[in-house]
Amino acid sequence: MTRVAVIGAGLAGLSAACHLRGRGHDVVLLEREAIPGGRSGRVSRAGYTFDTGPTVMTMPDLVQDALHAAGSSLEELLPMRRIDPGYRARFADGSEIMVRFGHDAMREEIARTCGSLDAAAFDEFVPWLRKLYRTEMPNFIDKNFDSPLDLLSAPVAAARLVALGGFGRLGPRIRRWFRDERLHRLFTFQAMYAGLPPESALVIYAVITYMDSIEGVWFPEGGMGAIPVAMATAAQRAGVDIRYNSTVERIVRSGGQDSPVTGVVLQGGERIDADALVCTLDLPVAYEKLLPELEAPRAVRKGTYSPSAVVWHVGANGMPAEGIHHHNIHFGKEWNPAFDALMKRGTLMPDPSRLVCVPSLSEPSLAAPGGSTLYVLEPVPHLGGKVDWTREAEPMRERLRTFLAAEGYPTDVVAEEYFTPLDWRRLGMAQGTPFALAHTFAQTGPFRPSNVERRVPGLFFAGSSTIPGVGVPMVLVSGKLAADRVDSYRARSAAGGR
Repeated sequence: MTRVAVIGAGLAGLSAACHLRGRGHDVVLLEREAIPGGRSGRVSRAGYTFDTGPTVMTMPDLVQDALHAAGSSLEELLPMRRIDPGYRARFADGSEIMVRFGHDAMREEIARTCGSLDAAAFDEFVPWLRKLYRTEMPNFIDKNFDSPLDLLSAPVAAARLVALGGFGRLGPRIRRWFRDERLHRLFTFQAMYAGLPPESALVIYAVITYMDSIEGVWFPEGGMGAIPVAMATAAQRAGVDIRYNSTVERIVRSGGQDSPVTGVVLQGGERIDADALVCTLDLPVAYEKLLPELEAPRAVRKGTYSPSAVVWHVGANGMPAEGIHHHNIHFGKEWNPAFDALMKRGTLMPDPSRLVCVPSLSEPSLAAPGGSTLYVLEPVPHLGGKVDWTREAEPMRERLRTFLAAEGYPTDVVAEEYFTPLDWRRLGMAQGTPFALAHTFAQTGPFRPSNVERRVPGLFFAGSSTIPGVGVPMVLVSGKLAADRVDSYRARSAAGGR
């Protein structure tokens, strides 16, 4: 039995721990905080509960895979329900489109709001999106790469991706499908999750649109914070030793250069022996703190980072106005110029689009009686941009307050948590962004920083900074891919190699 230490009990680390334990490894999971979750954390204030990580749950089968590996199930530990509409999209002209689950319901919504031609186009759009997803997921997302040449291992899938237009530009492709500009925004904004301007992102990132808008949005009973709790419960039941309040200070190796890992040392001096390590820290932080003797990969040192976000968690007296839903996207009037400011000039969006979630509408226990819990997000430049957050933080909060009041959200604030890029950096996120390296072509698939550090045998990575990338589905997959790496490493070691 191999003993594996997993550093970090975020979703990637929990996924890795569940898959490793399910394969028979002895696993210890080391988390610096007092609870599981990592970026999917949870804070309680004055009767309000804030889930400080992702707000959107898609592809729940990936959580099920991890729970099942550890001998548990969604039904038992993480019951959830579909949110329909998944989003309320509100536009600058006051019009709205609901993102409905199910082909017929969404087609009817498009026909009602955009006309019969766009509704007919939707009939062809969905099968195309589904083919794109089914081509990418097994061949290019849920797969370890050792070099770009590995792309040649699936020539049929690669040819199919080319035939589907996967390497074209997302904005023009969506405009070929639909006439209504509102649908252009609705089916491309997801590229923001990958750190890319919707207009110029590659078509391959439309798989996020598929996960988001076609497969549907889910919400766990108890809120998004229930996801890491359920995964930690499954892992512990299966025999994973989870140690909270345990900060890893350094990695231990058996000898000098090129020698394999033998464990870690915790803050305070305790040593944890291990035959392999899975590290889920943001890669720049991992190299700086745990591997100072090594030069980090070029993409880690000089890569392109995704924009950041200001996130304001608000516990407020009162309820939102009628017509407000769980997820609400408020699109600004400007579109491409706003992304040029954000991603090219490193300045605030002149006419920002914002996401407002009201999770207490689906889970009233997240708010005090008679109150609402809000999650407000505005995309902003990362710390490589031109914004001075020591000056801008408070004016930004006041603009968000004014916006909330104008849009019918309660603003009698009782409790709050407020995050700017400076806070994300303090929490260990490079360039002050929770969205890690952007998914440019040069930072995607085999070109993204690898999940194996070959100069340190037995060390592997999981999380947003490595493959396959950013987002709840991707980091869950990253944990499984890291477990695959551990299996291959131990098999080679047992055979006398590395």
